[in-house]
Amino acid sequence: MKLSFLQALGVVAYITLIATVMQNANRVIGPKDTFLTPIAVLLLFVVSASITAGLTLGRSILWYLDGQKKDAVSLFFYVVGWLFISMVLVFGASFLISKNF
Repeated sequence: MKLSFLQALGVVAYITLIATVMQNANRVIGPKDTFLTPIAVLLLFVVSASITAGLTLGRSILWYLDGQKKDAVSLFFYVVGWLFISMVLVFGASFLISKNF
């Protein structure tokens, strides 16, 4: 359970970092789009998918291949559960913030 929470926390931290970078991209890179902009966005998407897949599935896959199938499946579902709880909290906070401002 602790490991699943730490893996989900790693995913949330990574998503927060990427969201912060994306929110401030105009200040860092500039507001003008070039032919490199869609390439950069797609590369970010692929790298992000790889990192989050590794954080979400990596240990579960290793455990599954090592014969610890029940533990691997449980870990995966716990991680997804923690991510679902995180999503609900973020949507709830977003809803509350939008109502107050």
